[in-house]
Amino acid sequence: MAFAGRNSHHGNRDFWSFRSSMTARLSSSRLRPLPQPQCLQILASHRIKPKTLFENVPHQMLFSSVPLQLAPDIWLLAGFAAGYDLLESIHAVAGSAGFRHCVVPGGKRMSVAMTNCGQLGWVSSSSGYAYLPYDPLTQLAWPAMPAIFKKLAIEAAKTVGWPNFKPDSCLINRYEAGAGMGLHQDRDERDLSAPIVSVSVNASAKFMIGGLRRDEPVKSIELHDSDVMVWGGRSRLIFHGVRPLPKNQSALRYNLTFRQAG
Repeated sequence: MAFAGRNSHHGNRDFWSFRSSMTARLSSSRLRPLPQPQCLQILASHRIKPKTLFENVPHQMLFSSVPLQLAPDIWLLAGFAAGYDLLESIHAVAGSAGFRHCVVPGGKRMSVAMTNCGQLGWVSSSSGYAYLPYDPLTQLAWPAMPAIFKKLAIEAAKTVGWPNFKPDSCLINRYEAGAGMGLHQDRDERDLSAPIVSVSVNASAKFMIGGLRRDEPVKSIELHDSDVMVWGGRSRLIFHGVRPLPKNQSALRYNLTFRQAG
């Protein structure tokens, strides 16, 4: 898969390394992201179209909630979830359906712990993958999806062109030190025309984006607390994953993956 654009003011560095370098610069300075209205003014003044957002983009925009298109139908909404108190709801869900380490076909134990909320929950076992309306550990229905979760997912999808997204499943993954997620496709959903909405919570991690085949090149982008990724359409079945967190890291990372599964 060909990734979009390069920034003409920064030599041959592509977006991925450019955003990383600018993150470091901002963290060591007093610069702050521009408010949303100012970012939209910059978009208008530079006449930037959505499909060419990587060209001539002022670096302040890389740290706002203005959508950035990373590849066809793959969007980053940096900091989009900053106004949502997600940790409290995560803990409430886990209080009803506890985190657990599933196994994958072949018997390997996943390094991430997971749980679900919503009408359907994604589960994995040595016999395969499935969506179930109940928790197989308790035989009880999964906890209802918190209203704050559903609102966030719907707004994120709507922002980048999917106004009819109706998430009925939210997979919550918990990453501890050393935990990661290998490259995989999300293809167990009944309707593949609906997008995937992925929300990063708490600790940062490097998100891997591949192509439609496992052997295609992989790029990584560092996602931070409140960053939201949305993908679908031509990129709905991309391979993606998360590089393992540092083994000496103490902070936990959570990821909310919203899907229209039923």
